[in-house]
Amino acid sequence: MAQNEKILANVLEIFRHNPQKQYSIDQIERMARRDHIGSFTDLIKALSFLEHEKKIITDGKGHYQLAQENTEVEGTFRANDKGFGFVKLDDENADNIFIASDYTDYAVNGDRVKVRITADGNPWNDKGPEGQVEEIVERGFETLVGEFHPMTDKQVKVSHFIGYVLSNDKKLHNYRVYVSDKSLIPQMGDMVKVSIKNYPDKNNPESMTGVVIKTIGNKNDPGVDIMSIVAAHDVRTEWPDDAMKQANAIPDHVTDEERKGRDDITDQPAVTIDGDDSKDFDDAVVLWKLPNGNYHLGVHIADVSHYVTEKSPLDQEAFARGNSTYLVDRVIPMLPFRLSNGICSLNEGEDRLVLSCDMEITPQGKRVNYRIHPSVMRSHGRMTYNNVNKTLDPNNTDKLEDKYVKLRPMLQQMAELHKILYKQRHKRGAIDFEEPEAQIIVDKNGKPTDIVLHKRGIAEKMIESFMLMANETVAEDYFRKHVPFLYRVHETPDKDRIKSFFEFCSAFGLNIKADPNHVKPLDLQKIVTKTVGTPEEAVVQMMMLRSLKQAHYSDQALGHFGLAAKFYTHFTSPIRRYSDLMVHRMIHAYAEHGTGKDVQKHFTSYLSQVAEQTSTQERRSVDTEREVDDLKMTEYMSDQVGQHFDAVVSSVTSFGMFIQLPNTVEGLVHISNLTDDFYTFNEKTLTLTGRGAHKQYKVGMPIKVTLINANVEQHQLDFEVYDPNAPKHHRNDHRNNRRRGNRGFRNDHGRRGNGKHWNRNFHTSRNGSHNRRSNNNYKR
Repeated sequence: MAQNEKILANVLEIFRHNPQKQYSIDQIERMARRDHIGSFTDLIKALSFLEHEKKIITDGKGHYQLAQENTEVEGTFRANDKGFGFVKLDDENADNIFIASDYTDYAVNGDRVKVRITADGNPWNDKGPEGQVEEIVERGFETLVGEFHPMTDKQVKVSHFIGYVLSNDKKLHNYRVYVSDKSLIPQMGDMVKVSIKNYPDKNNPESMTGVVIKTIGNKNDPGVDIMSIVAAHDVRTEWPDDAMKQANAIPDHVTDEERKGRDDITDQPAVTIDGDDSKDFDDAVVLWKLPNGNYHLGVHIADVSHYVTEKSPLDQEAFARGNSTYLVDRVIPMLPFRLSNGICSLNEGEDRLVLSCDMEITPQGKRVNYRIHPSVMRSHGRMTYNNVNKTLDPNNTDKLEDKYVKLRPMLQQMAELHKILYKQRHKRGAIDFEEPEAQIIVDKNGKPTDIVLHKRGIAEKMIESFMLMANETVAEDYFRKHVPFLYRVHETPDKDRIKSFFEFCSAFGLNIKADPNHVKPLDLQKIVTKTVGTPEEAVVQMMMLRSLKQAHYSDQALGHFGLAAKFYTHFTSPIRRYSDLMVHRMIHAYAEHGTGKDVQKHFTSYLSQVAEQTSTQERRSVDTEREVDDLKMTEYMSDQVGQHFDAVVSSVTSFGMFIQLPNTVEGLVHISNLTDDFYTFNEKTLTLTGRGAHKQYKVGMPIKVTLINANVEQHQLDFEVYDPNAPKHHRNDHRNNRRRGNRGFRNDHGRRGNGKHWNRNFHTSRNGSHNRRSNNNYKR
């Protein structure tokens, strides 16, 4: 029978807020009359319906009570600085469970907890389930980083604590971590790393105890802010002695013995094309036309696995790091610089060992032949994206170096082939977004001085196309060989999420004909194409990305949805990614020892561990890079409080809206700072609408804002909507509930970095030691 959803929602709320209480029909009627819920007849209908739906139970004597869930589940506790929290379950489609402040069992942000659900969600008003923490299964962190505050001599004598540490993390900032005199003795203002001994409990709800295990430096010293973030994320920075000993023993040149069994391709005009500030070059390309009209594309990748042998000290350290981490003013490499910038780097004019993927491609973009083999190459040119783009620009008047002029015909053919390959990818349904990259410029002291936008040109895009083609070729070859292998996968999105996305699109008048139960990449690509250049473009892209899964590594060939590729791996960056190093190791092993049972058994025994570790470390680097970016962007904006900016609404939430400036800096306009009206949030259309004047804010909308607060320690910017008629004032009420984007799947298109999550998820292609935010991360 048809029911009034508002009445159902309100009646169920009576029970949900008092799950243990029984109500008589008279009590329910009095509350319903007080809250203007509906007539007595409406009430009886609603109670009958809720009982039928097993949301409430009755004793048959006119008493009703909430149907107790008492379901125990496990998940991760996400704290709010106001004391309450939510538990995120492992099932990404499940609703988060609200935990009131009295029922957290003193869990700390990130803890793995067991929760008893005390009230199911209310489907008629979109309120989620509620519960209480029954047990803390596993702590979310064993260490934290913060500022040391010393105690007085008298306090030390009484308590035996030398001081306490406060984390900058707003989820942990309310906890004092008291450190004993049995540890390192830092100075006031030092940033330190603490090993936690005791966590909050009934007797000490707002404090912990621990020991200082590392002093990073005074908070005001250059670079300490970044290294504090690095330490907080447990990114490894020190090299074990045995790993360095191994690295230093490796020759700095290719020996005669190493040339044996390899093709000599030193005469081929292979070149590296990278960013202006790159120092390590792990991929080179070469191209020529064959007599039959086809293209010969050679992608030559540094043969790192020749030097970093299995289970050696260097290999164990590279496995632990998982990948290089690229920050605004430095790189934390996966391999020592002697290798990454030396013998493994394809430096101009130097002979280097490589694994080659030579491909024959038709003018229609079809690969008809290929060969994967070890070689010795010599780079005929260290080229940059900027100069290659100038070389390809017929209107360029800048004088170019001889190597660009000499190789211009090859570069022009490369640009031709890229357009062919791009067209083929687009035809099969690969999803592509374009957005300028942002680079944060810092001075010698690490102070940000500028944020520079860079739009990718043909040079960047053609290298991207060639790396994609090589990665697909290698993945398909070893899949066809039926041997264990490591793949980069991006699984088909969940049908319920896609169904919600299609419904969202329909609200914007987009006619979606695709089947959400059998969605194809081409279906989503068509939606992107339809919205390009429209006001809906940004919000539709954002909602699409929310509906997609996160790319990761796997020992199963699960395909890559975003690229519309059946087979995909990471082969092209072994200097900076362990996944690629592992792929090279397997290629060598199968070539040298065959594909028999013993070799297969060897790799099967630990390949799943490699997939898990590389996926985990990728996320660790992404989080570190993003936090450093946030820090430096906030620092850059900190002396601009009170200034006005043009912006675009990048996301709308129940607590306000995130805005993005033209330089990609993001901040929050909290709903409490929308003082001209009372605004309500519509989750389906992602809008905030004023009740009085019906003014509406939505994603993609241009807006003028004023910066009212910059909290550098917590990496937070607060804005308000600019009103030229309002009196000047300054606010300092920083509120954050930052919810940045969704699931990063954009880290599989080019070559650098480890992928970030949108709405900043689009940003991390790395070229060299400086940060470059790229919109193409799901495809690298």
